[in-house]
Amino acid sequence: MANNVYRVSEIVGTSPDGIEDAVNTALTQASRTLRNLDWFEVTEIRGHLVEGKVADWQVGIKLGFRVDA
Repeated sequence: MANNVYRVSEIVGTSPDGIEDAVNTALTQASRTLRNLDWFEVTEIRGHLVEGKVADWQVGIKLGFRVDA
């Protein structure tokens, strides 16, 4: 990672199947439109409840992608 410059974007991924799937959903979608993705950081984990039960997981993510020189 020497001598690189990164831009950071924040997104939220969701999934009814768990935290890891919510992360993968977000990264898969982001990789369709962003180039040079190098790292991510999970910043938030929360859930959506329906009738007192977890219906969906929501994961806040910071994405780092290299700026083209």
